[in-house]
Amino acid sequence: MLEKHMDQAVGRSEQPSSKAGGNARPRALLSRLPRRIHMLGAGGAGMSGAARVLAAHGHELTGHDRSDSEHVRLLRSLGVRVDVSPMESARLPEGVELVVRSAAVGLDTAAVREAQERGIPVLKYSEALGRVTPFGRTLAVAGTHGKTTTSWMLHHALRGLAASEPAGILPWPGAIVGGVCRKLGTNAVVGDENGWFAVEACEYDRSFLNLSPHGAIVTNVEADHLDYFGDIEAIKSAFCRFVDRAPINGLLVFGEQVPRSVEQAARCPVWRLRRDLRVRLRHERNGYFTFDLTGPDFRIENVTLGVPGQFNVDNAACALGLAVGLAAREWRIDANAAAYHAARGLQQYEGSQRRFERWGTVGGLQVIHDYAHHPTEVKVTLETARRVFPGRRLHVLFQPHQHSRTARFLAEFADSLRMADRVVVAEVYGARAHIDGEQTAGAKELVERLRAAGVDAVEGGVGADAAHALAAGMEKDSAVLVLGAGDIVDFKDAVIDELARSGAARS
Repeated sequence: MLEKHMDQAVGRSEQPSSKAGGNARPRALLSRLPRRIHMLGAGGAGMSGAARVLAAHGHELTGHDRSDSEHVRLLRSLGVRVDVSPMESARLPEGVELVVRSAAVGLDTAAVREAQERGIPVLKYSEALGRVTPFGRTLAVAGTHGKTTTSWMLHHALRGLAASEPAGILPWPGAIVGGVCRKLGTNAVVGDENGWFAVEACEYDRSFLNLSPHGAIVTNVEADHLDYFGDIEAIKSAFCRFVDRAPINGLLVFGEQVPRSVEQAARCPVWRLRRDLRVRLRHERNGYFTFDLTGPDFRIENVTLGVPGQFNVDNAACALGLAVGLAAREWRIDANAAAYHAARGLQQYEGSQRRFERWGTVGGLQVIHDYAHHPTEVKVTLETARRVFPGRRLHVLFQPHQHSRTARFLAEFADSLRMADRVVVAEVYGARAHIDGEQTAGAKELVERLRAAGVDAVEGGVGADAAHALAAGMEKDSAVLVLGAGDIVDFKDAVIDELARSGAARS
């Protein structure tokens, strides 16, 4: 049991109050980056996290974004001047020594051309991230699915280890993650100078090859981002190159579905789920699981997750495996004691924004939002909803992400969404539309597939229209899932208002 190793803790204090926001005393400038940095697309999930870390290290930041957002407002609260205007009107402040651009900002953008004309270096976000994350202490989390959740689980496991000793004995961990941790209220934690640093590592554009991780997790490898990679073999090759970046004295943890070819590319030890890390499910309560985990030289019992879904048991097992393995090897902590404290920290994780996020209850209607935009993610999210809301009818508002992804996975999306009682398909969010090519599909094609499979499905249109279509067919005491990685999140108020006006919510 978790309590078994309680007496091995030297101290039981939580995170010191001076570190509560993840921004302790000012630090030295990061040596691989200049002082004055301008960020284009500053409000992006990754960009804003990197900006928070850079600001804490004393870099003088300015930024630009095409729209206001929570991330932009948070950066302004830290003293970062972020201009909001159309991208074509963005201009560089005087004295800028480096420009960092998000993946959404192209080389033909006026501000990027201005930087090149002025001789100012320009880095993509992924290139800058490789310089922000600390060499020798970076722990990267990669995979087709589960990166954000597993990154925060890893960070919380490391927090549990740091909190197990008197303040100052073990360094506090840092993080940059592509989603806001609901409990911490941030997408980045600065951490201590010598602490481990968890970072979400994206495979798109082979971005993760800019990182030099000492340890890493690969949750799974599936076909995705085929607009960039072309086929699954190119994806596997990229992951092979990624795991090869971990040094011979590092540690890798793999999910069960990672191809053998990726494991064979590793230079350091690999712990694989179901082989080196073995999970035993104990019980479930409305989609929330408790499990035991056995690994090399350790066993931990009764780990209860604060997030729903059986897939999160695998994410948690991988996070615990890496945290315990490094604590035992690098800090010489007894593996069983490390497992207890890591699990204690991980159990404090209560989810991230846009990951099975409860938007609220409207009348008798339970409303959940999730970032799911790949068929596998849609499937496991609906499976989780069935467990969390047993007996309720399930209505889904789904915004497909990218026309080419919708076309390539049309049959798979239809199969995943068949688990719903009713589906409203909003118009596709056209991310990277300029490289979609000829293979495209939209809401019309997906609705036709769903209807052919016997699913009650309708086209919802854009934004508020989709919210209205969702509410129009609502039934009382239902559960509502709003799915998608695009701007569907911006229509939260419209969804809630339309549901509140519906007869089902009033009955």
